[in-house]
Amino acid sequence: MCGRTACTLAPEELSRASRYRDRRGEQRRPRWKDGDSDKYRPSYNKSPQSFSPVLLSNRHFIKDAPVDECVLAAMRWGLVPAWFKENDPNKMQYSTSNCRSESLLEKKSYKDPLLKGQRCVILADGFYEWRRQEKEKQPFFIYFPQSQGGKVPSQQHSTKEEKSQSLESDQDSEWTGWRLLTMAGLFDSWTPPGGGEALYTYTVITVDASPNIQCIHDRMPAVLDGEEEVRRWLDFGEVKSLEAMKLLQSKSCLSFHPVSSLVNNSRNNSLECLQPVDPTIKKTPQPSASSKMMMSWLKTASPTKRKDPDEDTAAKGPEGKLESEKQTKPSGPLQQWLLGTGSTKKPRTL
Repeated sequence: MCGRTACTLAPEELSRASRYRDRRGEQRRPRWKDGDSDKYRPSYNKSPQSFSPVLLSNRHFIKDAPVDECVLAAMRWGLVPAWFKENDPNKMQYSTSNCRSESLLEKKSYKDPLLKGQRCVILADGFYEWRRQEKEKQPFFIYFPQSQGGKVPSQQHSTKEEKSQSLESDQDSEWTGWRLLTMAGLFDSWTPPGGGEALYTYTVITVDASPNIQCIHDRMPAVLDGEEEVRRWLDFGEVKSLEAMKLLQSKSCLSFHPVSSLVNNSRNNSLECLQPVDPTIKKTPQPSASSKMMMSWLKTASPTKRKDPDEDTAAKGPEGKLESEKQTKPSGPLQQWLLGTGSTKKPRTL
């Protein structure tokens, strides 16, 4: 499965980081589909129904555009078929965030987009997967190996003018930041029966896990490794569906490391979701609100002095979380610790 991803690059950085090669082998930088850069929000913890960046042929939007010309679009995770008849896409009765490569031609929801050439590449820093161990699940972050000499996009420019000048000077330079994970997917366009704006959605194609990933889970996203595989998957004019399906293979080219269980809750959106942890170190249990009240009651001289429960929950939001634990908006992509400058731990490479 692939039920959670991270994508922390800003829209401008995504455009630079997702350069692709056209049929002539020339490297090009995709632009964003009109208005879509505003729909995308960087996040350390993306879940289904959120909007993620995808790369696809511009021919899907502009009929006379070259098939090998690509654009970036923000699409909602979880495919809604064009033939879906309900007025609310949330009324889908089954999950379409993932689709198995083995059944692409068996299920109408996926067969129709596949045969129409509606192939896309989902972009992410990496994805999360959980390994079952006894009664608990240990989450891992899985991603492409990174160059130790690579540069993380800088956040040092404090003013809009300085940031604009930096982006202009970097637009045509080679990307040296985080190498994005490129996953094969299918997309569809659904319009409410009563009319309205089209909703573009996607599904991540999964395959059997590579041997070393199997220690975490038995499935993994169909990873496209390298610009040529990305080009062939997206070029539905030159590469027909059955030929493109040959690209959907298990890949032993990924790195991974264990991360905190914070990522288990999709509402948690902070750098801590990605940071490597040592799963052998047990955390000291934190007292719950009820246990705090019990301790307070035991220490009082009489029942009339028992602590009011509201005193313990006043600082918490509607979900029972402390206000100080509110989600934080990513200030940039993965930090230096993940490139080896902020942690002595090295990620495991498959």
